[in-house]
Amino acid sequence: MIAVVALSEGREVERFELGHGHDPAAELAARGWSGSPLSAVRSSPEDLEIRYAVLALAVPTPPGRGGHVTRDEGLSDGDVADAVPYQRIAAYAVVRSSRGVLMTELSDRTNAAGMWNLPGGGLDPGEEPLDAVVREVHEETGQRVADVRLLTVMTRHWVGRAPSGRVEDFHAVRLFHTAVCAEPSDPVVLDVGGSTSAARWVDETELASLPLASSVPDALAVAGGAA
Repeated sequence: MIAVVALSEGREVERFELGHGHDPAAELAARGWSGSPLSAVRSSPEDLEIRYAVLALAVPTPPGRGGHVTRDEGLSDGDVADAVPYQRIAAYAVVRSSRGVLMTELSDRTNAAGMWNLPGGGLDPGEEPLDAVVREVHEETGQRVADVRLLTVMTRHWVGRAPSGRVEDFHAVRLFHTAVCAEPSDPVVLDVGGSTSAARWVDETELASLPLASSVPDALAVAGGAA
């Protein structure tokens, strides 16, 4: 379960469970709040709490429960009706060093092989998002990072076929962070056979020339980078 907690001047003013397919910022706006994420921490081994610093909106945004749901091509109405609900919480990082921005190429074990992504991945059971960033960056690139800070939260909701063949009603909750690599080295994929096929440092002026995963340009923009 994901709980969204709104804090105004340090005082809790709103708390709700994030429904399947919903976006926390949109849900806050529907309740009359605008804000930015402060932290994402485990409240129990199974539960996550995302805290926002908020300000009251003059006019609440009309609720759009569930947001926009996309559908992969080739799925029948029966496939969609039988789709298995699945929510995945993942942590990623915009990692910068003197050598540029750290990027990873998605492998053929994903549905976006050849696209370039920010290092990161799904949280292990009971794992804190900040710890997941450190672990995933090391597994996918061999780099050690520090000063990990929550940057933004993005969600996506679609119905599609997983690499296993199962049709899923997929709700991706992506926690993007910033992190620093003080001693960058040549990246090496340590988790061989996983979702990452390659990793490298990329000069920020070259990012636009890469085929980027859909959420990367937005994350880089929030972090103050070019894409």
